[in-house]
Amino acid sequence: MLPLLVLLTGPAAAPTVSAASLFGIADYTKLLPYNPDIADPNYIVTGYRVIVPFPCSCLGLPADPASTFLAGSFPYTLSGGGETYGDVASEFANLTTASWLAATNAEPAGKLPAAGKINVTVNCSCGDRSVSRRYGLFLTYPLWEGETFSSVAEHYGFSSRAQLELLRRFNPGMDGASGKGIVFIPVKGKASQADGMKVDRSIEFSYEELSDATNNFSMEHKIGQGGFGSVYYAELRGEKAAIKKMDTKASQEFLAELKVLTCVHHSNLVRLIGYCVESCLFLVYEFIENGNLSQHLHGTGYEPLSWTSRVQIALDSARGLEYIHEHTVPVYVHRDIKSANILIDKDFRAKVADFGLTKLSEIGTTATSQSLPSLRVVGTFGYMPPEYARYGEVSPKVDVYAFDIVLYELLSAKEAIVRSTEFTDAQGLAYLFEEEALSMPNPKEALQELIDPRLGGDYPIDSVVKIAYLAKSCTHEEPRMRPTMRSVVVALMALSSKDHELTRGQD
Repeated sequence: MLPLLVLLTGPAAAPTVSAASLFGIADYTKLLPYNPDIADPNYIVTGYRVIVPFPCSCLGLPADPASTFLAGSFPYTLSGGGETYGDVASEFANLTTASWLAATNAEPAGKLPAAGKINVTVNCSCGDRSVSRRYGLFLTYPLWEGETFSSVAEHYGFSSRAQLELLRRFNPGMDGASGKGIVFIPVKGKASQADGMKVDRSIEFSYEELSDATNNFSMEHKIGQGGFGSVYYAELRGEKAAIKKMDTKASQEFLAELKVLTCVHHSNLVRLIGYCVESCLFLVYEFIENGNLSQHLHGTGYEPLSWTSRVQIALDSARGLEYIHEHTVPVYVHRDIKSANILIDKDFRAKVADFGLTKLSEIGTTATSQSLPSLRVVGTFGYMPPEYARYGEVSPKVDVYAFDIVLYELLSAKEAIVRSTEFTDAQGLAYLFEEEALSMPNPKEALQELIDPRLGGDYPIDSVVKIAYLAKSCTHEEPRMRPTMRSVVVALMALSSKDHELTRGQD
């Protein structure tokens, strides 16, 4: 569908064909479906606003072709009677101005040729995706004498506070306008020029619905705070949900997460329910009621995780990463794997979350050692491999390295960066395990000094040793020497099966 504009007819009844011809429409009957209230299809009554479909495209100014804008351009045949740009502008009823016609035509003002054609350029809108992706079709509405921005908003149903704020954001600087200027009004439908990003299986929520579900994002609904926004609990359409409210400055992270989670679906990846791009940026996820792994390992008020739960959480997380590394086209690199981004459900199963820093790897390839340079080094200190922290090299092995830190956290319940006392230097958890345990003459005995004391010795030490060495292999200085997540999954599956048999034997 094409964008639309509104033309106010003059002081006398006008033939419909005349209104159509102004915009290069040869068959005036094409206007009738857009204007069902026209009583006589051959004439338009005085003061009637005619809705006209027109093409909206990217144009450039004659004096500065690099300066582009969205507009529709219509050829206008000069009558040869000394017309001015002001005369032509009046024919188009506030849709354009004399100064704008002068800027968009090569002929200087006051020296229009006696005959020939000029371009009449009418500004239009294909929307602003940073404001909302819901609307692709816009009405170009020229204010007339006695009309204000507020009266037009009310006339077109933008009456609530949230709706009025949306209209303001589509029309910056027009809030107090009266009698002149153009208002772009979002209406139903999609513009042919604005394909946007395809969003599969996700619901686009309105700001009103999210605001109502969280009592206007009140503190009693707030359940978390991250680097890119706040998280709120809500019940939406019969389902428990977590709403991440992001600042518009985080659009890159928002789009990355939206792109991944609308295309990638796996039981060990958090499920995206929907999104909203009105006022702020919002992502709506399934609500995972048991918090994140970091809270269980490092927080207070949580029962200690059993050994079997820890192995299962490691396996679930590895499976989620294996899926985005090995089974999607293109493949993805998460870039921010850490215990805080692994969610735990009521059955103590894990889901990888927070894909805001996700980056595409080699298009159409599987998880190889090949790496791509990144202009931004982002992530969490303590989980970054050396090739990424130093040179910005991105490959699936970045996630493999970070996952090794998560394994060490599961074993020890220590933070990724460890400081034993306020007087000692901070150490990475990998260094602590590999230099103070795995390199010792008796690694098994040294490891027992690092294991989470809340386990109370209720763990198979041989499995602890195997997980520790698996983690060590993930931190190899050379990315190519680290295992793939598929290999990690296979190793953890073997351990999980063995530990399950041991548990059954003890029952």
